Amino acid sequence: MDTLFALQEQILSDVSKIERYLLSEIDWTNRLIAIKGARGSGKTTILLQYIKYRLPKKTTPLYVSLDNLYFLNNTLVSLVEDFVLHGGTHLFLDEVHKYPQWSRELKLVYDQFPNLKTVFTSSSMLEIYKGESDLSRRAVSYHLKELSFREFVLFTHGHDLPKVKLKDLLTDHVKIARQVKKTMPSPIKDFKNYLNYGSYPYFLDNQDSYLQKLTRTINLILEVDVNAVENIPYLESRKIKKLLVAIAQSVPFTPNISKLSERLGISREFLLNSIKLLNRADLVMELFKPTKGVGAFTKPEKLYLNNTNLILALSADSADVGAMRETFFANQMKNLYEIHLAEKGDFLIDRKYTFEIGGKGKSTKQLKGTKDSYVVRDDMEVGAMNVIPLYLFGLLY
Repeated sequence: MDTLFALQEQILSDVSKIERYLLSEIDWTNRLIAIKGARGSGKTTILLQYIKYRLPKKTTPLYVSLDNLYFLNNTLVSLVEDFVLHGGTHLFLDEVHKYPQWSRELKLVYDQFPNLKTVFTSSSMLEIYKGESDLSRRAVSYHLKELSFREFVLFTHGHDLPKVKLKDLLTDHVKIARQVKKTMPSPIKDFKNYLNYGSYPYFLDNQDSYLQKLTRTINLILEVDVNAVENIPYLESRKIKKLLVAIAQSVPFTPNISKLSERLGISREFLLNSIKLLNRADLVMELFKPTKGVGAFTKPEKLYLNNTNLILALSADSADVGAMRETFFANQMKNLYEIHLAEKGDFLIDRKYTFEIGGKGKSTKQLKGTKDSYVVRDDMEVGAMNVIPLYLFGLLY
């Protein structure tokens, strides 16, 4: 265990102070906390920042990744027994989906060590309530989204733009846009950069190789994480990768399940399961109309890639500006608000607000007679009435 403490000190020595939005939203008093999110979104950094900058001094924390070689000869439960015996108070476990008996041993830890607080991270694919042991009454789960436009500006320029709720944005968007303009004179320029390379924090390392690194991350999700979570062999993961590329080449994608399964040489059941898996992996977004029931084998009416950076990484040559705009809007809403395809317009949010997404010349005619409807325009800094600049929806978290 001394080796693990030494490794923790080494890792903590170089932790950024710029915090993701979720760090302040987690109730850290809970005994068992799960943080899920896509690979590369910053889950590990949240753990390390909490340990270094927020954890009270009269505590003894330990951070450890469960893919550490230590666990080839030791169990998680044995580590916790030793840790608590020596005064350990807070345990931070990274990559639990890499540990075969994660749910059973976490349940044992929770039940046997009532004074220990445990936080664990996992792939967004992991369904923590469907593991070998039920954690539904024990774990409080949070989902870490990719960087918002607001966070991208904070990371690149240090400008702390206001975080706004959707209702406030719809009523006060002119005032909010003017406040943004006072802080940063060229929000559109930064917004375009965000669409190209701003979804994952590792753009700070090297912008030139960002898409190349993102492509490697996609491969790791499909070849490593999928196997760890769902035990899908490599050849099957290759078929899922082909499906992802097929979606990327024509987003927003309206799937014809019969034709697609024939084209890719996979069964209808495997295809629908793969789409659900890609959605859980935060690689695609499934969208339905609000009147349609959503079941395990329900075909989505439209598929988007999960963010605009994925479009550029997987299909830069065929990237469509309209798809980029719609993908950005849907991504910023995902996991924050209920999102459906609209009967009129593009998106229906919380079964109340209708949005039509477009460029600078997008008209309001299509939404005429639709209650609580808004036109969202790209390439404009300040809107008016029910016309709102697209970039402002990047301030929601």
